[in-house]
Amino acid sequence: MAVVPFILRSKTEILFETVFQSQLAVFARFASKKAGGSSKNYGSGSPGRRYGYKRMDGNFVHAGNILATQRAIRWHPGAHVGMGTNKTLYALEDGTVRYTKEVYIPGPRTIEALRLIRKLPEGAVLYKTFINVVPVKQEGKFKLVGML
Repeated sequence: MAVVPFILRSKTEILFETVFQSQLAVFARFASKKAGGSSKNYGSGSPGRRYGYKRMDGNFVHAGNILATQRAIRWHPGAHVGMGTNKTLYALEDGTVRYTKEVYIPGPRTIEALRLIRKLPEGAVLYKTFINVVPVKQEGKFKLVGML
């Protein structure tokens, strides 16, 4: 009796049924092994570089070394110090870093004067921090002289 319904069906019906069942079996299976790749992110464990001074007072620096990174101008460039487009201060010459506090007097009609001076009490002095690089003296410096 079980043979009769099998014979009455066409070959295409039987073929599609077997293909469909095998695809269902493939779709229903799950991976038995973990896919490649790692869950460890070693780079994210350490904090990023922060804004602030990178070289202390008295440190020796080479030309191009970054002295301080800042968002707003907290430290001002002094002697032999340059300022980048993102307000990063860097050394222009080899030498020793020196931090100095200097009296700051803004121009009479600048926005800074209007904002700062009006809020200060009478007789107050405004100081700003400057980062300077004292260049290394070259000993035994000589010039080439033409031969006679």
